[in-house]
Amino acid sequence: MIQSAFAAMVPPAALPWQTVLVVEDEAMVCEIAAEALADEGYRVLTAADAVEAGRILQAERVDMLFTDIDLARNTNGVALARDARRHCPRLPVVYTSGGRHTLGDEAVTGSVFVPKPYRPSQIVALANRILGH
Repeated sequence: MIQSAFAAMVPPAALPWQTVLVVEDEAMVCEIAAEALADEGYRVLTAADAVEAGRILQAERVDMLFTDIDLARNTNGVALARDARRHCPRLPVVYTSGGRHTLGDEAVTGSVFVPKPYRPSQIVALANRILGH
């Protein structure tokens, strides 16, 4: 079940919801991460690129950004996170990538990097730790 950019995977009876924005251009990878987070009780928004994610960040309250680094339409998660942090300085950011093993100086302060492939349970545990869920 693929969600549109503004559609949320709504968890059953988990108020108040903490919202995670998953930014991933590989539809199956996005769906797996989004479903695992939703099953844990998070409200999940999804985007396939940084442009779409930027629109969501302007329109929605987001508690954590989980983004691939290399995205569709020649956009990237590093620039997305920097822009998001300008508007929300304390936004937790988790990066992922299958083509990199580390991120280095590019990352926003206090961010976390998870190399692909990862287990959905790893992302859920990380979200729980970061958001105190």
